[in-house]
Amino acid sequence: MAGAAVLAGGLIFPGPTTLSGPRAILVSPQSPRPGGRLRVLVAFEADAAKVQAFLRGPAGALEPLKMKRGVGPPFWVAAEFSTGPAGSYALMLKEGRVELPALTIEVSAGGTPKAGLAGGPFGAKGWSWAEESLYAAWIEALFAEADERSSWKALHEVMRDPARNILHDHFGLGEDEASGPNALVMTPDCADNPYFLRAYFAWKLGLPFGFHETSWGTREQAPRGLRWRTEAPAAGPDKFRRLLAVVKNTVHAGNGRTALRADETDYYPLPLTRKALKPGTVYADPYGHTLTIVRWIPQTAKRPGLLLAVDAQPDGTIGVKRFWKGNFLFTTEDVIGEPGFKAFRPIALENGRPRLLTNREIAADPDFGDFSLEQEKMTGDAFHAAMEKLINPEPLDAPAAFEDLFQALHEQLIVRVDSVANGEEFMRAHPGTVIPMPSGPAVYQTLGRWEDFSTPNRDLRLLIAIDTILEFPDKVAANPGAYDISGKKTPDEVRRGLLALQKNLAAGLSITYRRSDGASRVLTLEDIFARRDAFEMGYNPNDSVEVRWGAPEGSEERSTARRRAPASQIEKMKALRPWFHKRLRPAA
Repeated sequence: MAGAAVLAGGLIFPGPTTLSGPRAILVSPQSPRPGGRLRVLVAFEADAAKVQAFLRGPAGALEPLKMKRGVGPPFWVAAEFSTGPAGSYALMLKEGRVELPALTIEVSAGGTPKAGLAGGPFGAKGWSWAEESLYAAWIEALFAEADERSSWKALHEVMRDPARNILHDHFGLGEDEASGPNALVMTPDCADNPYFLRAYFAWKLGLPFGFHETSWGTREQAPRGLRWRTEAPAAGPDKFRRLLAVVKNTVHAGNGRTALRADETDYYPLPLTRKALKPGTVYADPYGHTLTIVRWIPQTAKRPGLLLAVDAQPDGTIGVKRFWKGNFLFTTEDVIGEPGFKAFRPIALENGRPRLLTNREIAADPDFGDFSLEQEKMTGDAFHAAMEKLINPEPLDAPAAFEDLFQALHEQLIVRVDSVANGEEFMRAHPGTVIPMPSGPAVYQTLGRWEDFSTPNRDLRLLIAIDTILEFPDKVAANPGAYDISGKKTPDEVRRGLLALQKNLAAGLSITYRRSDGASRVLTLEDIFARRDAFEMGYNPNDSVEVRWGAPEGSEERSTARRRAPASQIEKMKALRPWFHKRLRPAA
């Protein structure tokens, strides 16, 4: 990180200074224009909570129109300015009494906007601490104001928002506009989503990008990386669109579950530390779902901490999820491949040619050094305990933690309402249709209408989430030292108090779904708990919405149900039900 090197796209790597240590700077757009907007992202190795940014231009000092920052690591500051006349502008960073010029930015009215890069087909250099820190900061900035209710119909909706996307219209080609010849459409599924994010950042900044054609794997052998496909994505929008299409047709859930010790993979495993699990980190669960960390919200005296991630659904919808057992499944037994938190394997450039770093090289590289086998053969309980400690380093107030779990379950149920409603809407629009149901474990990973409208993965997570809540009072009573429990209460008194709180919360929180006759039906969480066994067979879109929400046989609620899955499908569901009851998925 010594010295100063400029890459196409405005990546600057100043050497260490007294101002919050080593830093990396991104400037966008690629060719700033007079009277336009200029965005700056600065990532720091050390805490930058007091760092301010401003510009000095031909007409004097310019204060940012807006500024936001990340809590880190990596620590970062993002600022947006309105430029004045053409000329040289100095980006200034100030911390306390220390004020330093960070770099000079040329604002010019000339030139034709274009996508391209200098230094050869793969740019000037590969991925190092600076690129990875800026990537993490950019991801967090994309979702800086997001919470569990945040969702978008497609990833391109996020990219088209200039208030979120620091790289919005970076080339000046209208590539992030909603319409026009260069407008991008980005609709990844969950496995593709991390690759789309990584490819987009690499494309905008002229960095190398690659991915493996990967086998699906078996219980005896983890998915293996086969041919590695490398791309220099900094070219025109048309070529980038073609790249995304290739990714979408090549990448699948197996890419995330390759063996932790393997080198020929897209990802490498991380230790369960706050520094390692930065935004942009990928979580591959044991059953094929994939999420990307976007934001940490620190614990305070009044509220528990949160770890938020984003995922994509088969229909292209993007949504934010919190880390907890109901969303992040973890087991290393009887699954295909090896799950866990992983980072994209860095791509180095040697003589202008890209090469993936090996696990040994990553472990020894001072820019990384975070290769770890900590998650190998880890139990689910140990994994979630370690993560809970990271998210909430201080003992939790037990009632507050319990309320937070209820809130997480409630958000999960709200999302399920939409998922089930989407399936119901399709079936109403296509009367007489029967969506084919795969056999065995294939119900969890397939294509077509079944993948679009069935909910076996979501419902398995829902059942685990319900278990987590119902087991919480006993968990606290068995380990009161892990919680901040006021007074001198006995474990049994603590348990009784939490059970009383559970009753109130379960009665007070509810969801509403639309029945087959169009009427609204309200279900409290108390109702949901009583129906949890029904959710073991509530994932089939061929069943009416009342059946999918567990309406009891013979009830008034069930009387409006108009469809039932074929008998052959019900038998398939009965055969799979023991796995749902054990809260496990059978391996294919």
